[in-house]
Amino acid sequence: MLIVMKSGASESEIENVLETIEALGYRGHALPGENRTAIGLTGNRGAVDPAHFENLPGVAQAIRVTQPYKLISKDLRPEKSVIKVGNAEIGGSELAMIAGPCAIESREQLIETAETVVESGAKFFRGGAYKPRTSPYAFQGMGEDGLKMLVDIRDQFGLNIVTEAMDEHGVDAVEKYGDCIQIGARNMQNFSLLKYAGKTRKPILLKRGMSATLDEFLLAAEYIMAEGNYDVILCERGIRTFADHARNTLDLSIVPAVNRLSHLPIIVDPSHGTGHNYMVMPLARAGVAVGADGLIIEVHPHPERALCDGAQAMTPVQYLELFDEVRRIHAAMAVGSQRNEEKLLTVA
Repeated sequence: MLIVMKSGASESEIENVLETIEALGYRGHALPGENRTAIGLTGNRGAVDPAHFENLPGVAQAIRVTQPYKLISKDLRPEKSVIKVGNAEIGGSELAMIAGPCAIESREQLIETAETVVESGAKFFRGGAYKPRTSPYAFQGMGEDGLKMLVDIRDQFGLNIVTEAMDEHGVDAVEKYGDCIQIGARNMQNFSLLKYAGKTRKPILLKRGMSATLDEFLLAAEYIMAEGNYDVILCERGIRTFADHARNTLDLSIVPAVNRLSHLPIIVDPSHGTGHNYMVMPLARAGVAVGADGLIIEVHPHPERALCDGAQAMTPVQYLELFDEVRRIHAAMAVGSQRNEEKLLTVA
């Protein structure tokens, strides 16, 4: 159920609705918007009578929600959610760029990469301390020692840290050291991990599973939000298909599909989505052109020496060129969108 508050409803009126929901044995989720607050109701196994809420002070209407996801839906929040990550945002007017190496290998590697990321003007740094690898003999990451290196990078360069957690221990560690907890594609339907991450108060970057449908992707985000963490960023990173010319098939069609249904921001990962350095630039351009709120790009000062996914990593020079190009595409799209709005206002 969705309970829409009147414009200007007071904090006490909102709290009264939340208390009424709790008294009925359900859970309420208040998401303030630009013009109103909407409250989602979860925990019900069947239909809830709207009469419980319609006459409460400050309530505009109570609406039954028939679709399987409630909290991620635009019905709850029509405008795009802007997620604060450290001292920056994802989902706002600025294109978010998350850049850095696939895996943390050494302090020197991180510093050299961070210098490039700062030079570009990006505000987010990625680096894997825990690495899920297909082979048990491949490099698995530096663990907590790697996370401590990322803290040094944040302190030295002012970058916000995005890094992956693979289990509950990893969630605790990333919550302690990082600014955003990444849930990788292999764990998108690890529902106990999603619930655990939902109890944290750090933003969650949720990557789409290798064969996940749109509904499965959105419901994975719903798992996190149902636990009370509403700061979720979606990420398209490619799906597994019959095609073998790329590591994965980057499904850019999901970006407008998500934007149509959900208020959550969505970014694109053309590095994992292709697996090939030469494909990253054109797919990054396309990702921004279809409406992504940002990109996550693998950058390594020496890709040929990388311990993980060197084939898809960009050199510092290539990355700087990429960011310049996608920033210009994003700016051009913003101008076009503003002109369309002005035309609509003129017609109206």
